[in-house]
Amino acid sequence: MLAMNYRGPYRVRADQKPEPVIEHPGDAIVRVTRACICGSDLHLYHGLVPDTRVGHTFGHEFIGIVEEVGSDVHKLKVGDKVLVPFNVFCGSCFFCQHELYGNCHNTNAQSTAVGAIYGYSNTAGGYDGGQAEYVRVPMADVGPMIIPEDIHDDDAVLLTDALPTGYQAAEMGDIKEGDTVVVFGAGPVGIFAAKSAWLMGAGRVIVVDEIEYRLEFVKNYAQCEVVNFKEVRDMALHIKKMTDWMGADVCIDAVGCEAAGNTMQTITGVYTMMQAGAATVLHWCINSVRKGGNVSIVGVYGPTFNAVPIGNALNKGLTLRMNQASVRRHLPRLIEHIRAGRIDPKAIITHRVPLEEVSDAYHIFSSKLDNCIKTILIPPRANEVRAVKASIAA
Repeated sequence: MLAMNYRGPYRVRADQKPEPVIEHPGDAIVRVTRACICGSDLHLYHGLVPDTRVGHTFGHEFIGIVEEVGSDVHKLKVGDKVLVPFNVFCGSCFFCQHELYGNCHNTNAQSTAVGAIYGYSNTAGGYDGGQAEYVRVPMADVGPMIIPEDIHDDDAVLLTDALPTGYQAAEMGDIKEGDTVVVFGAGPVGIFAAKSAWLMGAGRVIVVDEIEYRLEFVKNYAQCEVVNFKEVRDMALHIKKMTDWMGADVCIDAVGCEAAGNTMQTITGVYTMMQAGAATVLHWCINSVRKGGNVSIVGVYGPTFNAVPIGNALNKGLTLRMNQASVRRHLPRLIEHIRAGRIDPKAIITHRVPLEEVSDAYHIFSSKLDNCIKTILIPPRANEVRAVKASIAA
């Protein structure tokens, strides 16, 4: 099959790899029809995530058609069209029972650090991802969801990660009616966090980024105010000026370890890796939020330490909440929002690229070329080998 193949930092290509097979009775094989490139994939692409191995296939945002199921799979059948949350989870451990699917204790050998994620480094379980023609889906009776007939495929693929992550970012901010919410980052997750903040009662939403076309997009899509941090000397001071010297009620970090804006943080967190990513936005969040305010973190950082102003957070009495999104928990509510027309996920898709051109797709997305917001990879549709084999066997 054709699949994205990681060859080292800034080097990916489309290669032929063996098709996945059923390894456990609870597995399913899904033929991918759409896969996204996520901002989190860029951390892998840039070589910033530990134990990202050559030969790995990325992609934790994908939908597809069930081609084969193991003997213990009862909720899916061949031919079902499914969206697959980016979390690989068992559904039965302590954390899954508390709907913390991003913290599952049984699907990752290094689960004390992070739950399992499709197409991420071996620190997240080492599962191959969906930027391929086929993908093995473990725990198939637990994670995948059959896509309702009235939900467009382009909306469905964004329900696998980007939209639920942005929504959970707003949820973890515990937004009260009339709150001022500042979202750092105008990528897909930040865009959805800004849109979700309105759904939760925000009275004012401000998005901070450095790329003008992204700021213009989020301004129109989420009807929010925008700030270009390149034009601001002191971010905390600027946010306080915008909020009658109080600070924002809620600050959301939708950027993570590759944040620009502070030279020393970039040197120590990205170039020399002396800390687990540039903590620039963490500083901005902690210093820009009001006393007693809330900071929500969904930007990805490494599992080692970061230099953050924890003393400021203590003295200001802040609440910090953070996690990988528990996608399955949010799907019913988000589908309601889509059906009601409150949010249109597919509107952020700007590029659709054949899987064969995955190297170019990563370059465009990483370098923010051609006004790129969100990229969808389309695997070749003609490969029906598995279906032909199944019909012959029958």
